[in-house]
Amino acid sequence: MIGTSISRRHENFAEVVRSYYQLTKPRIIPLLLITTASSMWIASNGEVDPLLLLVTLSGGTSAAAAAQTINCIYDRDIDYAMERTRHRPLPSGKVQPRDALIFAIALTILSFTLLTVFANLLSALLAMSGIVFYVAIYTHLLKRHTSQNIVIGGAAGAIPALVGWAAVTGTLSWAAWVIFAIVFLWTPPHFWALALMIRDDYAKVGVPMLPVVAGNEETTKQIWLYTLVLIPATFLLIYPLNVSGIVYGALAAFLATIFIKKAWALRLEPDSKELARSLFFYSIIYMMALCAAMIVDSLPFTHYLVNAIATAF
Repeated sequence: MIGTSISRRHENFAEVVRSYYQLTKPRIIPLLLITTASSMWIASNGEVDPLLLLVTLSGGTSAAAAAQTINCIYDRDIDYAMERTRHRPLPSGKVQPRDALIFAIALTILSFTLLTVFANLLSALLAMSGIVFYVAIYTHLLKRHTSQNIVIGGAAGAIPALVGWAAVTGTLSWAAWVIFAIVFLWTPPHFWALALMIRDDYAKVGVPMLPVVAGNEETTKQIWLYTLVLIPATFLLIYPLNVSGIVYGALAAFLATIFIKKAWALRLEPDSKELARSLFFYSIIYMMALCAAMIVDSLPFTHYLVNAIATAF
């Protein structure tokens, strides 16, 4: 038995809500939403319709929550085996798998309905593809069978950028795919840094994360290589695509300098959990700040200010 048969009653309705909220892994969702928002702002030239933004982010939240809930159902056996995750709602018995599945289905329907009715069918289908890819490709096929799980599975986390662009334009341009690529390339350094921190947990449950299969030195080498590919990709929005400008470029360069320093420091000391932790948390700040830079740079006021300064000099 994996522990899901344990009967633990909730003390009150607030605890019920908390348990279902925890199923969605809420700490992951803000990163997905900011990539969606940044894509929308660039696609709309800095003038996003507030209602469309609200609906798209709500639909994206529902889709991400559905995918994470199904992931919790599928992974409840290994969650029970790891001390870090043993107290999650499913392995602790606070929520039963059937109820969690109904919750996930309801979230999926809500997401598809919101995006189809208030945005467009393309954005809704992309959101659904994100759920399918995360559950069927990453969780079922990759996570427990290959050390490249995060690399290929990273596409699921990059799809929200496409959803945002499609919601605004009804199409997908090269710029949308570049934002997708930025998130895709950022994912391995981000998750492998985490994997270095909790390598023993993954080894215990037989999940072949790269540090478990290839060791810390090879993992930090791969982190370094992906970082070197990620940084140039962030500047493609400036040239040749010309959808972002000098404000984004300056902030992207500043953020990249720190990212490179941290990745190199970890490369030199592959067994340092402190450096892995530092890179992991900075990678979150990096992505959120980079997306914020895209948004700020796209605003009409920013363009006005830059042009005024350029004219003055």
